[in-house]
Amino acid sequence: MKIFTKIAHIFYSILTPIRANRSFFIFMYLLGILVAYEELPVNNPNAKVYDNLIPELFLDLYLVSLLLMVFKRQIRRWVRLVLYFIAYSISLIDLFCWEKFQTTINPSILLLIGETNSKEANEFLSSYISIDILFSGIGWILILILINIITGLFPFIKRHLSIFRKIKKRDSIHCFKIMANKKSLLFVKTFSGLICTFFLIFSAISSAHNKEMMYRIFSLHTIGAVEHEMSLYQRQPEKETQFYIPPYRLAFAIFSNKLASHQISQLIATKGKVWVDSCSYTSPNIILIIGESYSKHHSHQYGYFMPTTPHQEALQKQGLLTPFSDVVSPYNLTSFVFKNIFSLQVVGDKKDWCDYPLFPEVFRKAGYHVTFITNQFLPRAKQAVYDFSGGFFLNHPELSDAMFDNRNSRLYKYDAGLLHDYDCFQKQYNTDHNLILFHLMGQHVNYEQRTPEKAKHFKADDYKNIRYDLNKKRRKILSDYDNAVLYNDSIVYQIIKRFQDKDAIIIYMPDHGEECYEGNRGFICRNHSADIDYNLARFEFEIPFWIYTSPAYKAKHHDIYKQIIAAKNKKFMTDALPHMLLYLGGIHTIYYRDKYNILSKNYQENRPRILKGTTDYDKLDRTKAIRQIPLQKKRK
Repeated sequence: MKIFTKIAHIFYSILTPIRANRSFFIFMYLLGILVAYEELPVNNPNAKVYDNLIPELFLDLYLVSLLLMVFKRQIRRWVRLVLYFIAYSISLIDLFCWEKFQTTINPSILLLIGETNSKEANEFLSSYISIDILFSGIGWILILILINIITGLFPFIKRHLSIFRKIKKRDSIHCFKIMANKKSLLFVKTFSGLICTFFLIFSAISSAHNKEMMYRIFSLHTIGAVEHEMSLYQRQPEKETQFYIPPYRLAFAIFSNKLASHQISQLIATKGKVWVDSCSYTSPNIILIIGESYSKHHSHQYGYFMPTTPHQEALQKQGLLTPFSDVVSPYNLTSFVFKNIFSLQVVGDKKDWCDYPLFPEVFRKAGYHVTFITNQFLPRAKQAVYDFSGGFFLNHPELSDAMFDNRNSRLYKYDAGLLHDYDCFQKQYNTDHNLILFHLMGQHVNYEQRTPEKAKHFKADDYKNIRYDLNKKRRKILSDYDNAVLYNDSIVYQIIKRFQDKDAIIIYMPDHGEECYEGNRGFICRNHSADIDYNLARFEFEIPFWIYTSPAYKAKHHDIYKQIIAAKNKKFMTDALPHMLLYLGGIHTIYYRDKYNILSKNYQENRPRILKGTTDYDKLDRTKAIRQIPLQKKRK
């Protein structure tokens, strides 16, 4: 019996942290569950909370309660009050962000807060804080706080109310004796201790992967590395890092901003050193169109079976548009690509991308008027880490002022909105020498949302014969993607029309490729695996790339036109794009390197084209290349 009693006490001691902090444990548990359910998307009936919410929250709160045991009882009470305040405050902010912006605390939210002055903060609060907020999930948290306060004050109330003092002590003792004799008390202790022990072990095992992933994320040294790590499991929710409660989300936001701030500081330091020796303004109007998620293998101009590029092909036949045949992107992530194509660094340089000037800064320093019109990277609350990583340096006030004279202030549902923005708000500021950057939403997932209904041409049934291997749902998605490619063709054509009567040169490149049920690969978007084979490189890194010269430009700069024709079949990777742009601008600076300019006779065509910093594209085994479309069935 004594041994059994000792075992019971050992198991019961496992409960000590919870018993000593029972109110804290219960209310924080309820808070975590409440926030998780309140932040489920209303318009998604299939949405569910984090699968491991219950056990992982139990584990986290147990560990916090265990740490509280380090403090003496009187001090512990005050530490708990601080933790209450922190947890409730962060949860209220997180839920407020969800109610107003349909996003939880993230790096972009924190960045926006940091850039907000007192006047803007007052205007924000007056606009968004109203009585109706009490009838949302925030109201439930406030009720929980009220109950928490009342239960916390209950012992104090009990001591001071006469009705409780009149209760006879012997009655309460008698009651206790009936309910808790030695055997029943021993059983309760043993049973409760066992349950706690087993659930604690289960929670630790089920939470191990997520804790490991969090540790890996918080051990990284650059914001790009964080994004890459998270992208590896982007389509695998069961493996993806889950910052499942507001305190974790805040910690991640602070960590991400801290990493970004290091690169921002270096970019600002580099900005002050930008120097231009001279500029001949060779090309008065340089327009760079950056597309999004554009597979070369869905462009009819490059041999695709659907007529997705009629306008571009018509301009090619006129001898004004020259497609390049062998161009790859260094990454299949937008943010990585943007850092590479904006920085004058190239893959293989010893220094980091932020140690080099950004090419728009050099153009501005040379006297060009620089306009940036984007349908993705504006400072806004609802932004994933991928957009934050790509846009943080573009949206930093000091760096933005150094790069751009003008930029748009709103995003549009469709890319045609950028044309309207340019015509109404940007065009009037053009000068004699202009660099204009259009950044499209292009073919970004969700494909169906990229094209207005009236512009949709392809239907699922159009693919019934040639893609008989796909079911109707997948053929519908494929048609949506091809409609987005066709719509993109109309957008770039409209941009060209705005400069066709000027002395202008236009360069088009998407950030990276995209997969949409290619052959038997069976998925859409991109595979962020660290292992790159030829099929992955072919569909996700090979991109369409072309240069358009207006009739006036072709006539005045025939030497450059001939250089374009001579270069169209050369190997190229888009990290070297800024050096070609500096050449087209006639900008002489120490940052320009002739060997990376594809139009130069000194172009180093055989430099290694390293994908994702690991794989030489030109050394990949092409013998295992799959067919993009299946062999056609023989007709009987």
